[in-house]
Amino acid sequence: MFSGIVESMARVVAIEKEKDNVHFTLECAFAGELKIDQSVAHNGVCLTVVSLDGNRYVVTAMRETLERSNLGLLNVGDMVNVERSMQMNGRLDGHIVQGHVDLTAECVSVEDAAGSYVYTFRHEYTPEMARRGYFTVDKGSVTVNGVSLTVCQPAAETFQVCIIPYTYEHTNFHAIRPGTRVNVEFDILGKYIARLQQVGA
Repeated sequence: MFSGIVESMARVVAIEKEKDNVHFTLECAFAGELKIDQSVAHNGVCLTVVSLDGNRYVVTAMRETLERSNLGLLNVGDMVNVERSMQMNGRLDGHIVQGHVDLTAECVSVEDAAGSYVYTFRHEYTPEMARRGYFTVDKGSVTVNGVSLTVCQPAAETFQVCIIPYTYEHTNFHAIRPGTRVNVEFDILGKYIARLQQVGA
């Protein structure tokens, strides 16, 4: 379980393919504090630490994860938003994030908003996806590349988020351009409500 408050960025230093799996070696400031089997969110994807070496660690992504997220598009040198699992005795500054990416979305525009930035993202949409809770609501929560954000201007296939300078500088949002694909996790509360409407019908 995560909060969507990015702790740091990790640099991809090696990528190794093994059958349908991909092993990512990453380097970040808190790597020395990690333990084997610990969960870390990478661009919002929950992955397990399988190896440690100083300020580097290794995580493995399976085929389903690679197909559903943007991890399969990573190259050596790319920066990834990372967050360790949430401590239950602390404040929940973002929202409840599972680390289970639902789909990827494409950035279609980035607008300067007098110091902040407004990003518009487009994602696949079908009525069946909406029935599963894959939608956004105005002022609701959404996770983009592991960052907990508030939705603006939601539509069936698009939504906007506003990024303040701190978030722009301390996450990989500064590298997102029109055409960039990002990971999206819709709010778990909306998914439960959508599911309850189905089973209660």
